[in-house]
Formats: sequence, structure tokens, C-alpha cells
Amino acid sequence: MNKVNTPIEVRYQETDQMGVVYHANYLVWFEIGRTKYIENLGLSYAKMEQENVVSPVINANISFKKPVRYGEAAFVETWLEEYDGLRTVYGYHIVKGNGEIAVSGSTEHVIVRKDSFRPLSLRSSFPDWHKKYLQQVKGE
Repeated sequence: MNKVNTPIEVRYQETDQMGVVYHANYLVWFEIGRTKYIENLGLSYAKMEQENVVSPVINANISFKKPVRYGEAAFVETWLEEYDGLRTVYGYHIVKGNGEIAVSGSTEHVIVRKDSFRPLSLRSSFPDWHKKYLQQVKGE
């Protein structure tokens, strides 16, 4: 399984009154990791958007295990968990500098026309994405 590790700068403004990263910021970090994962495959989400297609999150799961604090080293580890030609599920770990997993999660996506939100098949609309995602799921 191909995993991409992306460093995250833990910024002061991302913390709450308890001094830990506010829970909603982890979803932003997931998006950073997902974008880097896609780029690592040689694909471009920006090019997809230029074709009037977007990929909304239709489901998100997140599990908090350990707090991440301002000034700590962290990175988001991202991989393709599931893909069936229509739906794509990305998996994530937020890992602290000492190697401990602080947060685990996943997001599920489809692609839709930006103007109508009409669903599309990634398989037929973006065959290059489909091929690379199949390779990832099969571990090639």
C-alpha cells in the first residue's frame, strides 16, 4: 500500500483553550494529505476542477487518540483505503514526531459536476485517475 507522509506545521491559531489542536483542524490536515497523495500519483485535482468537476466529502470518520499541541512535530499519513470506480475512500493517520498515532480517520468522496452536483463516474470521466487508483488498491 502506497502511503504519502506530509509534514504539518502545528500553528498556534489551530489550538483551543486546552492548548491542543482544535478537532475540526484535523479535517483540514486530512485535505492537505489527500491533495499531496493525489499529486504523488501524478494527478491534479486543480485540472479536475478546470473541467467543472469537484470531489465533495460525503462521509468523514475521525478517532482521537492523543492530543497534538502547538510546537510539536506532526505529519499526516495518507493512503487509498477503498475505490470502486465511483466512490473513493482515503485513510489518514496524524502522527506525532515521536511516531505515536494521535488521530485516525477516513473521508469518502464522489465526483460531481460543479454546477449541478450531478454525480459522475471517476472510471469513465477520468480514466487516468481510475487506472492509478486501481493500481493503488491492488498494491501495485
